[in-house]
Amino acid sequence: MKLIVAIVQDQDVNALMDALTEKKYRVTKLSSTGGFLKSGNTTLLIGVEDDKVNEVKELVDHNCKTREITTSLLTVTMPGDTFVPYPLEVKVGGATLFVLNVDEFLRV
Repeated sequence: MKLIVAIVQDQDVNALMDALTEKKYRVTKLSSTGGFLKSGNTTLLIGVEDDKVNEVKELVDHNCKTREITTSLLTVTMPGDTFVPYPLEVKVGGATLFVLNVDEFLRV
């Protein structure tokens, strides 16, 4: 058995959860926040049998797309300097997956 930890951007999470539950996968949803843009993310915990890992990866790939956005990062070079908006194009979306071995699974 495997535990898939999927960190998904909030914009993609509803479509992914719908696809997973339609295929009868049990999903636990945790709210989380990204570090770079401080944007909202959701962490999904998905327990699957070893032979189902690829199917879950495909569902994630199909439902979580990377897209480019323009954001303004505020920069300061020296103490006392003013904030200067600096437009920057960054890629967001997609998903980060961790696939972990599960030694034991219990449903109480």
